[in-house]
Amino acid sequence: MEPIIEIQNMTKVYGEEEAEVFALAGIDVRVERGEFVAIMGPSGSGKSTLMNILGCLDRPTSGSYFLDGRDVSKLNKNDLADVRNQKIGFVFQSFNLLPRLSALENVLMPMLYDISIDLSPAEQRAHATEALISVGLEKRIHHHPNQLSGGQQQRVAIARALINRPPLILADEPTGNLDSKASVEIMDLLHNLHHQGVTIVMVTHEPDIASHAERTICVRDGKTVADGHCSDKTS
Repeated sequence: MEPIIEIQNMTKVYGEEEAEVFALAGIDVRVERGEFVAIMGPSGSGKSTLMNILGCLDRPTSGSYFLDGRDVSKLNKNDLADVRNQKIGFVFQSFNLLPRLSALENVLMPMLYDISIDLSPAEQRAHATEALISVGLEKRIHHHPNQLSGGQQQRVAIARALINRPPLILADEPTGNLDSKASVEIMDLLHNLHHQGVTIVMVTHEPDIASHAERTICVRDGKTVADGHCSDKTS
């Protein structure tokens, strides 16, 4: 079976000539379908740049990126947007919910931008409702973000990430703005999704959060320095 993610000899360079900075310096990453992988690294290590490229929010300077069997490394912005909406669900540290929309309306947003979806508005709302119920928010469907706790807002974000049934979830510091109790609840939810076969790649700077993953990829100076476990010095 081909991997869900395969990155080969990837670089990302900012600036020119003497001002060149290699954010990624020939990195290789492979993630199999159904894995739960954490990416760790110190500030400036390249993990945020890597996450942006994994999420098709940016393109590499060189190298290849195969996502779900397709080379997406040279796609234009419009094609990358289509790939993002159909293949990737995002979970951000800051939740990124629209404040004027209810939980249900926030979850519906990705469906409105996916032209491949052939569902009536009523069917879309039913689908979004099911997604919110699946993350334990059946009593908060019509609440707005300012009426929800941080943990509940992150659950809405996870429901939104799942709505188009993408093969890959990218979670960027998903517990960074949460207290310890809410962090445990969100990690339990991610574990449940993983057990259902969802592939999860998570960026975190917290070793205890990374320990929830099956595998930890450690990045430093734009390169992979460990795969499987990060030492304290690396993370």
